[in-house]
Amino acid sequence: MARTTLPGGRPDPIEQPRRTPWHAVAVLVNEAFAPAPTVAILLLVVAWHSSASVAGALWWALLAMLFSSVIPFLYIVSQVRRRRLTDHHVRERRQRPVPLLVAIVSVLVGLALLVVLGAPRELAALVAAGAVGLVVCTLVTLFWKLSIHVGVAAGTVVVLVTMFGPALLVLALLVALVGWARVAVSAHRPAEVLVGGLIGTAVAATVFPLLR
Repeated sequence: MARTTLPGGRPDPIEQPRRTPWHAVAVLVNEAFAPAPTVAILLLVVAWHSSASVAGALWWALLAMLFSSVIPFLYIVSQVRRRRLTDHHVRERRQRPVPLLVAIVSVLVGLALLVVLGAPRELAALVAAGAVGLVVCTLVTLFWKLSIHVGVAAGTVVVLVTMFGPALLVLALLVALVGWARVAVSAHRPAEVLVGGLIGTAVAATVFPLLR
């Protein structure tokens, strides 16, 4: 398998996979269940569940999405275009702390606005849980790489189960699918996927129920 090189001529420590139909499926899963769209959809679901009207749900969801998903993702895209980051998934661990810090600041600003403007408590609790998750991931990322894809997916399932009941535990299969995809495209090793999932589960299972 050929290795890619990172900016400055540094080799990517994880070998690139051969292009197969399964690899194409893995790439699709990686994009479909990336943190930004997953968070956006979850915010919409929680806003709908906790708002008194459709218009209110859309307003609160869009406000939360702007600070929790859109702004952090646009920052990453801008840095990729400037060639300061390797790709929009921020594959290289050493490049992750700054985008994560930007995301933390953005989410905290969004959370403050939600609280001041009187957003539904459930939605504010979700954004707060996201902020805690980002802080934990940032601290871990300083010395070890974990899968934020899987962490977000696992946290999403926990939130949905908390809100709608244990029947939605079936969605854990999607978490396993995302974990497989991250390994299949050589973005992570199994241990990094496992730890990401455990952190996402732990944060969502403690912070969200406590604050909602």
